[in-house]
Amino acid sequence: MTQLIQELRVKQTTTLTPRLQQSVKLLQMSTLDFSREVADAIANNPFLEDEEGHDAEGSLTVEPATANNPPEISLESNHLEEVTSSEDSSSYDSVITAEYDSSTETSGEYSGDYPTSRNNNYDQPDTDIGQWARSETSLQDTLRRDLCSYQLSERDQCLVELIIEALDDDGYLRIPMDELLEYGQMDPMPSDGEWEMALKLVQHLGAPGIGARDLRECLVLQLQALPSNTEWRDLALRIVEEALERLGRCDYAGLARTLNVDEGDINQACLLIRSLEPRPGGRYTSVDPSCYVVPDVYVRKVGHLWVAVPNDSATPRARLNTMYTQLFRQTRYDDRPLMAQALQEARWLMRSLEQRSNTIARVAQAIVARQQTFFDYGDVALRPMMLSEIAEELGMHESTVSRATSNKYLASPRGIFEFKYFFSRELSTQSGGTCSATAVRALIQEMIETEDPNEPLSDVMLAQRLAQEGVQVARRTVSKYRAQIKFPPAEQRRRPVATV
Repeated sequence: MTQLIQELRVKQTTTLTPRLQQSVKLLQMSTLDFSREVADAIANNPFLEDEEGHDAEGSLTVEPATANNPPEISLESNHLEEVTSSEDSSSYDSVITAEYDSSTETSGEYSGDYPTSRNNNYDQPDTDIGQWARSETSLQDTLRRDLCSYQLSERDQCLVELIIEALDDDGYLRIPMDELLEYGQMDPMPSDGEWEMALKLVQHLGAPGIGARDLRECLVLQLQALPSNTEWRDLALRIVEEALERLGRCDYAGLARTLNVDEGDINQACLLIRSLEPRPGGRYTSVDPSCYVVPDVYVRKVGHLWVAVPNDSATPRARLNTMYTQLFRQTRYDDRPLMAQALQEARWLMRSLEQRSNTIARVAQAIVARQQTFFDYGDVALRPMMLSEIAEELGMHESTVSRATSNKYLASPRGIFEFKYFFSRELSTQSGGTCSATAVRALIQEMIETEDPNEPLSDVMLAQRLAQEGVQVARRTVSKYRAQIKFPPAEQRRRPVATV
């Protein structure tokens, strides 16, 4: 007889409603992405409007519940009607935090976050001469300007234009020339000789090195552009053309043996090579405005303490359209299901806006309060700090703090830093105290920057110097931190000795 064994298992699962998921998504967005999200919501929801140009008093009105006006969702933890009974409080505290005292406000608005209308008077011309004054010339524009002085056939002009357009930000042509044109786009197709002639012309435009296909060619072009009587020029050309790899390893003795040249002459030629520009197109590269960072908070000193002040101008401003809301209250909800949903979504977005701002402000103030010495003395004074510490202090879940610190920035007299920059693991010291890994990296950087370039410090010597400062770090850890701050090993940092 087969016995049917039934097993009853009790399993607790965490489920977030769509609205809570939306709040979590808004919290972890950067300021720029969040601004676009709110702008899209304002454009698509008739009950929302931009608060710009309106008084702040009418930004949100809480309406009492009536027969035609159902109660709106409350964000208090004991009134979340949409959360299933199986949800644990830790699953949704990413959007539910305590009240925050936001009485501290900036005295003025920061006007550099969003573009403003350059002409508010319609009877004035649209041309703004300031935009012409601020315009930047790209590498391609510079080369085309220089190209105007050459008389070229239409075919040659087309080939040169194709090469110019294919140059990257460093000024290199990294795409094979035979791939710049698809078969049949030009009749007859250009020969290798035509491509080479067009490339030679591009390499004579702009700064020396533009149009090179690799580093070796870039350095050769710059050396060839020097006057023929330049001292050590010919030897530098031999090094670049025959033994560039040894130069990258700073193997000066090996260069002397390979080229059968005195090591003193090798050092002089290497000094000339190091004076060249490996990225000649970098001087023309303009900064993409989309890469600008909009700080979420400012750090200012009030008395003897540093405090975090929210950047209100960076937060999108929205309000309920009171006229549409009042008109809709006079209709039956049953007859307007889609409009009722839009109104509820508008109210939820307004709550999410406030909740996100409060959460970021609380997390920022907690970070600044723990890192007072950093803002006074810099990286060497950065204290070790974990996400769990901030979460415990604010009564949040660690994942909430993680979302509130992702892609969020603060502006201080020491520069602009991402929130996550202030979280660093703990290292022990000889005195029994602790220091952060960021502080150790700052010490290593300071030691390397002040070292004798003729006798650079090895990783072992750096570890010994750190030990003298009271920080016990293994050589492997020093090597890892040195690589993180973009410094090569001691052998590659050694400079050639200039002989008199």
